[in-house]
Amino acid sequence: MASEYHRGDMDISEQVATFNLFNGLTKWGSLVMAALLLLLVLWFCTPAGFLGAFISAAVLAGLGVVFLREKPEAAH
Repeated sequence: MASEYHRGDMDISEQVATFNLFNGLTKWGSLVMAALLLLLVLWFCTPAGFLGAFISAAVLAGLGVVFLREKPEAAH
């Protein structure tokens, strides 16, 4: 019954875990796709060649890992 519902009493740990997993997959998947796209575009569409494209993609991936990783919680 609707009258048996009490706001805030439900365990939402599974929903939180699913939300965090989805956000993580989206974040890291976007970084992988961006690095792969950069690699392929520079390799096949510019005179940079494979080595230049690979270095650029590696730099993008490295910077992405630095900026997208989880930050430690600030102590209050």
